[in-house]
Amino acid sequence: MKNKYLFLLLAFIFPMAIFAQTSPVQDGSVPKDAPVNVTITDFKKNALNNEIVVFRSEKNGKEFQGISDDYGKFSLRLPAGDKYEIFVLGFKDSTSLNVLDIPALQGKAYYRDPMIVDLQHQPSKTFVLDDCNFETGKATLEESSYNVLNELVAYLVRKDDERIELGGHTDNVGTAANNLKLSQDRANVVRDYLLSKGIAADRVFAKGYGMTQPIESNKTAEGRATNRRTEVKILE
Repeated sequence: MKNKYLFLLLAFIFPMAIFAQTSPVQDGSVPKDAPVNVTITDFKKNALNNEIVVFRSEKNGKEFQGISDDYGKFSLRLPAGDKYEIFVLGFKDSTSLNVLDIPALQGKAYYRDPMIVDLQHQPSKTFVLDDCNFETGKATLEESSYNVLNELVAYLVRKDDERIELGGHTDNVGTAANNLKLSQDRANVVRDYLLSKGIAADRVFAKGYGMTQPIESNKTAEGRATNRRTEVKILE
């Protein structure tokens, strides 16, 4: 997805590896990993639920992930002696936030207290369905469009508290009236597809904007192609 549609992210990580207390293990069984407690909120400190946070090992690329609960929290365990790049997954996007360092411990020492990772994340309120294309001058989806629509279905299943508007947009070829109708028809087609996959009707609204909201110049073929789009807006 184009950079202009990427959401803004900010992470605060408390380096508890410095403060994590370690103790000798009496029974000889030494945990090789560290407990990690994660909290994710927006910039107003409101908890964000159903957010997928990924920790990717710098050592071998292995990924560990968790999904936040209604309080914006989850816990997991990560192997010690590694650094982990942290991502929050959006719709078709993931942006690196920061790196969590979990130092290796010697002997029979182990991590007794959890590391604390506090994330602040501002989810994107709008994004474009790239590769959602229609036949020229029609409200008929091209076959290749179903991949991104199925990804949107999966996103809406996970974010089951979100309502969205599907905005249909055209270039400036043709009359304003015809473009307005075409954009509405195309938005309706996308909505119908989502509903056919089990998304509740009261969560999805369709609106055609015609050629009234270009995001690029209509003077070039590339600009017109960019303006022909289906845009998803997260409703409050």
